[in-house]
Amino acid sequence: MSLALENIDFTKVSLVGDRILVKPKSEQERTKTGLFLPPGVQEKEVIQVGYVVKAGPGYPIPAITDSEEPWKDNKEEVKYVPLQPKEGDLVVYLQNSAWELKINDQKLFILPNNAVLLIVSNQDLFK
Repeated sequence: MSLALENIDFTKVSLVGDRILVKPKSEQERTKTGLFLPPGVQEKEVIQVGYVVKAGPGYPIPAITDSEEPWKDNKEEVKYVPLQPKEGDLVVYLQNSAWELKINDQKLFILPNNAVLLIVSNQDLFK
């Protein structure tokens, strides 16, 4: 079962922490030898390929406080260790770790950064 959202503006979508929003690459209709594949065969594969649509800020790290200088402003700004995958990258990921989501009738997956196995940078988005 997947969650469906309608009329969502992607410019207003942001992910939390180490999450990545991925659009699956279009499935092949034939094998290398020319046999036609029935619908849904590739959805059952353990490893999938897709394009990164959005990426979260990364892993949060605790703020460093300096107790020796009490006059300093102790504004606690959250800092993040950034994620490797960027928007437009082609990623190979584990299907078992992904959550299916439909936004504006597009099938997308939310997955944690540790589910990504391989990144191919600088790919054209949604080829």
